[in-house]
Amino acid sequence: MIWTMLLYHMFLMLGGFLHFARYEFVIPGWQKSMKDLPKVSILIPAHNEEIVIEKTLKAMTRLEYPKEQLEVIVINDNSTDQTGEIAERMAAKFPYIKVVETTFPHAGKGKSSALNQGFKASTGEYIVVYDADNTPERKAVYYLAMGLKNDDKAGAIVGKFRVSNAKSTLLTRFINIETICFQWMAQAGRWHWFKMTTIPGTNFAIRRSIIETLDGWDEKALAEDTELTIRVYNLGYYIRFFPAAITWEQEPETWKVWWRQRARWARGNQYVVVKFLLQFFKLKRKAIVFDLFYFFFTYFLFFFGVILSNIIFFVSLFVDLNLSIGIVTIILWVLAFSLYVTEIYITLSIEKTEMTALNFFIVLFMYISYSQLWIILVVYALFLETKRVLFKQEVKWYKTERFNR
Repeated sequence: MIWTMLLYHMFLMLGGFLHFARYEFVIPGWQKSMKDLPKVSILIPAHNEEIVIEKTLKAMTRLEYPKEQLEVIVINDNSTDQTGEIAERMAAKFPYIKVVETTFPHAGKGKSSALNQGFKASTGEYIVVYDADNTPERKAVYYLAMGLKNDDKAGAIVGKFRVSNAKSTLLTRFINIETICFQWMAQAGRWHWFKMTTIPGTNFAIRRSIIETLDGWDEKALAEDTELTIRVYNLGYYIRFFPAAITWEQEPETWKVWWRQRARWARGNQYVVVKFLLQFFKLKRKAIVFDLFYFFFTYFLFFFGVILSNIIFFVSLFVDLNLSIGIVTIILWVLAFSLYVTEIYITLSIEKTEMTALNFFIVLFMYISYSQLWIILVVYALFLETKRVLFKQEVKWYKTERFNR
């Protein structure tokens, strides 16, 4: 199981590199049809985001998109800080910015609920979603709209996100490498080989008609983005990864915040896997099954294999298990470690600023630290999700804390 995942990600890395080399080829042809631009509604769910919301809204005002065809909707979701006041102040200056206040019984229910409330107030043909800590580059929304306008088979267009505080701590350096690998392997690689991409939580555009058909976001899903992905595919569309659209976002700078955020992600993806595997025979697009098994393999089988391997290793340090560990086993471990480092470092080379000597040593250290911590986190998330199902507990959405930088 471990080797299957290693080789599969090497395959994805190759696909990601090929997509990087080719994705810009379509832009000159696509630009010819960008004279009559569709109206775009940007939804920004915000709960206690006073640290970052003004910077995010200023980035929205700098977008190179006709302002008469743009509306920016801040969904102030039960905030107890100055989020609402800051957003209202910006709305008073810029007529295309407006604030939606969530009310009972929808207030404080999480991102999915906030997005549904914001969607009801929107009027755009295309819906774009950004998290409250995002600062998209000037042409990000233009490129997202360009993708939807020129690709009728695309239900959604996904852009690329970069880490704005990558150099703040060792943790943010780990996350920076992780996000680059996720986008160029799991996103670009899967798009190149299989025409499959996962909608992320931010920096994507989706057709209004699709959200209406699907009756909005699933408010029970902690990973609302992954859940939405499966339903979009089931309608017969694909989701295109178009890294010309770039946004910058803040990542957790402390381990406590990281742990709570990633546990929510893991629980959310586990929920999606179980939900749609139980609906297997109802799915119209059987190609979705490939993606479901990818998530199932990642969050269940692969981690089980790694855990079992680690348990055998540690137990054998103290108890004689009568295992015959020959030179072939050692060679295989060294080769696996080399594959891990190689595929990550080649992926980092796609981003010109990231192929550094420091990142090389950080990748080496990630193998024995950050990557291993994910194992514990996934087990913890599975425990919480199992407990929620057995005791029918209400889903609680954890909002990632921001840092004042």
